[in-house]
Amino acid sequence: MRQATTTTGGHPVSTRSESAPAEAPGPGRLPRRLVQLYAGLALYGASSALLVEAGLGLEPWNVLHQGLAELTGLTIGVVSIIVGAAVLLLWIPLRQRPGLGTVSNVFVVGIAMDGTLALVPDAHALAVRIPLLVAGIVLNGVATGLYISASFGPGPRDGLMTGLHRRTGRSVRLVRTVLEVTVVASGFALGGTVGVGTVLYAVAIGPLAQLFLRVFAARPAPVGSAVVATGHPERAILPG
Repeated sequence: MRQATTTTGGHPVSTRSESAPAEAPGPGRLPRRLVQLYAGLALYGASSALLVEAGLGLEPWNVLHQGLAELTGLTIGVVSIIVGAAVLLLWIPLRQRPGLGTVSNVFVVGIAMDGTLALVPDAHALAVRIPLLVAGIVLNGVATGLYISASFGPGPRDGLMTGLHRRTGRSVRLVRTVLEVTVVASGFALGGTVGVGTVLYAVAIGPLAQLFLRVFAARPAPVGSAVVATGHPERAILPG
């Protein structure tokens, strides 16, 4: 019996046996999944904002977002929305199909990021910035588990990676690495923050996401229950 895996932060995450029947959430599970989706997306944006406040290094795509924000004078949340929408347009030639979670990701994460940055005071002391960094990474893992477990489709950036994987035949790990090195280098050149937090995020997000995917995974619905439109968590990587 072979296990299907999803990849998060470059780490394989076991989800379910390929020989097992697909889970079919019944109508009664839809409200829970919607709560998971939007709670996860909002928490993802808030946790990313904590990493911005810590100033010790951002996750790869937010390095680019921050660099573009420095260049344009827009907020990092607004830049995240613009970049997410632009990436989503690239799905068209790749023949990727967005889900509710995909479209919601574009807007909710950026709005939550800007909202959190407006509420959290600036941190200058290292004794405050280090806990902010740790909290941001851990909460990002929680958010990833919530969002992917909702099964409403991958984020736009993850769909770009899986789409390129299918069209080029290259491994997801290789495609992800090339894309993330490109966005980090571009963002750093524009003024984005790369540091110990970037490295710690890369190392920790995989195990954290795997843990919280197991915590928030919905139980299979009883056989014969009605099927509600559902995404494919095994194809999701990160909402970012």
